[in-house]
Amino acid sequence: MIAEQLEEKNKKLRAYIKECKSLAIAFSGGVDSTFLLKVAHEELGDNAVAITAKSISFPEREHKESEEFCAQNGIKQIVVEVDQMEIPGFKNNPPDRCYLCKKQIFQRIISAANELSITNVAEGSNDDDNDDYRPGIRAIKELGVLSPLQYAELTKSEIRELSKELGLPTWSKPSFACLATRFVYGQEITPDKISMVGKAEEVLFSNGFSQARCRIHGDLARIEVPSAEIDRLLDKSLRETIYKKIKECGFSYVSLDLLGYRTGSMNETLDL
Repeated sequence: MIAEQLEEKNKKLRAYIKECKSLAIAFSGGVDSTFLLKVAHEELGDNAVAITAKSISFPEREHKESEEFCAQNGIKQIVVEVDQMEIPGFKNNPPDRCYLCKKQIFQRIISAANELSITNVAEGSNDDDNDDYRPGIRAIKELGVLSPLQYAELTKSEIRELSKELGLPTWSKPSFACLATRFVYGQEITPDKISMVGKAEEVLFSNGFSQARCRIHGDLARIEVPSAEIDRLLDKSLRETIYKKIKECGFSYVSLDLLGYRTGSMNETLDL
């Protein structure tokens, strides 16, 4: 059973969404946006639509999963193509890269929503997102995009719990973030390097790790897996297999981060 406090948050979220009358959800297919879209569709029916930005920094796998979810649930989905390499400043990867990128992407999403006569656009930031350096949130606020999950003060773990109650397949899905977050600030982002990172992470997931990141430092891959799973990675046979396959992705060196998986590890060198 859902705890009473969590049920109150759920009711707060649903009441907020219902007041919107119509809502376009920036939908990536991840844990948060899937839950938000499902709730919006339950509350608003066909007045809730998904708008998905398709770009180089989100794997095709993620895009296909978003399409499958909308098709299975009878939700209208609009796909907007975004060439991130054409966004001024993006490939130079400054500390505010996420702000530059989010602003461009959400302007496209808002435009697509307006074409459908929908004035309210929402995204899936949750209450935990306030604890990290996330310059993209500034763009969201500047554009007037709604953050219903933050309004309801829902954390990631609570969203997973509610998603499980709804029978959503994403309740246990690993958290995912734009592949551009794998780059050291100031290191140039290129399509080839994004592909290298994406392929390296596929190697880790395909070998059974519940969560994984491949941070790129020049020609070195710094891989992160949950701290509880590091011992498994040290098995000689598995270690050698992963080393070989990640090198085949284009890296010269492969290293293991001994602290384990954590969000925003590239922000640890910033003077915030």
